[in-house]
Amino acid sequence: MNRRVSHFIAGWRTGLPRPVLILQAGNALNYFGYGLVLPFEIIYLHQIRGFSTSTAGLVLAATMGTAAIAAPPTGGLLDRYSAKAILVAGLLASALGYAGFAYVDSPWQAFACSIVSGAGIGATGTANRTLTIRLVKREQRTAAFALNRVSGNFGIGSGATVAGFIVASAQRLSSFQTLYFFDAVTYAAFALIVLAAVPSPRAETVTATDADGTGFRAIARDRLFLTVIAANIVLVVVGHTFFSNILPPFAKAHTPLSPAAIGILFLVNTSFVVIAQIPAVRVVTRMRRTHAFAAASAIFAVSLLAVLPATLIHSELAATSLLAGVAIVFAIGECVHTNVLGPLVADMAPAHLLGRYLSLYSLTFSISLALGPAIGGLLLQTSPDAIWWGGALAAVLAGAVLLRLGGRIPDPLREAQSGLGSAPEAA
Repeated sequence: MNRRVSHFIAGWRTGLPRPVLILQAGNALNYFGYGLVLPFEIIYLHQIRGFSTSTAGLVLAATMGTAAIAAPPTGGLLDRYSAKAILVAGLLASALGYAGFAYVDSPWQAFACSIVSGAGIGATGTANRTLTIRLVKREQRTAAFALNRVSGNFGIGSGATVAGFIVASAQRLSSFQTLYFFDAVTYAAFALIVLAAVPSPRAETVTATDADGTGFRAIARDRLFLTVIAANIVLVVVGHTFFSNILPPFAKAHTPLSPAAIGILFLVNTSFVVIAQIPAVRVVTRMRRTHAFAAASAIFAVSLLAVLPATLIHSELAATSLLAGVAIVFAIGECVHTNVLGPLVADMAPAHLLGRYLSLYSLTFSISLALGPAIGGLLLQTSPDAIWWGGALAAVLAGAVLLRLGGRIPDPLREAQSGLGSAPEAA
């Protein structure tokens, strides 16, 4: 038993430098605040502020839509200027926007807060990843992306759980305002942590000749990279966003789950990711990247379809148990998906375009987090079940596209096997 425990603990050792560990600790704190509001944003805007579910979905879409617009120019800035400074600025903008959400009375005010917070999120996500990559060695990239995912899920899970019990005990305006206020505080606290404890590594120098032939025009010519990004937007929409943004209001309207039970679903999902994400690095590195993408898409499809039986159950305990199992299946897909996507983007990026490539990686999540609530919010009013079977079909199609890329994408496993196969000839 002691050997098994030691082996499990050894799987958690990342070997990452201290500044990265501090950065991810701050990230966990920030995501705790985000987790306080994430499951209940549509519920807050619809039930407390009186917006329709479609309007509430569009407000969330505006946040991530603005984040998507902000990500590419942020990437250009990151290839020239300090990732640390841009990260701090983005965090403070998000703090202002989310604090404002606590006091919105009309849709235009909510959209204004969405734009401010979304601009901050777009800058923060790209700057955080770029700063992390510049602080680690190339061989540490997979572990760095995995730890980033762990810190985010730990924060979201604990925040959503706390928020679930707060909302369950008092579903009134002041409860939601408190959640948004503390969310804003965590953004500001993260900014202070970055300022005080994280160094500022230099960006790669870009010469005038390089600048003429690269930039976003070079990325636009990288059709392989754009295909990877487009397919993964679909996977993030159906495999990440539908669970985090659409399952809570769907469960509240069509299943017997209470707000506390919804919070527990997030706890189960994120706890599994926290426990399994880093050990899963070893599993995923033994798989071809295209095979891992296909596996993730299949897992997402199964989990999406498994939501539907919960609408036929009348017992809260039974429905919660079923959806907790679904949350674990979603988490398995997330572990596989994110352990492949982040390192792949970093490997495909030339050193002096790292910020721009990672901005499109961030754009993958921003666009998805904009499309997910918008599509899901509309379907909640018209055809709720279509969210799950339609999402499953989209996941399978996206996985098929990525699987067909075969040996065209960088793959350390294939390169290692090719090296072993050619060794006798070289000798």
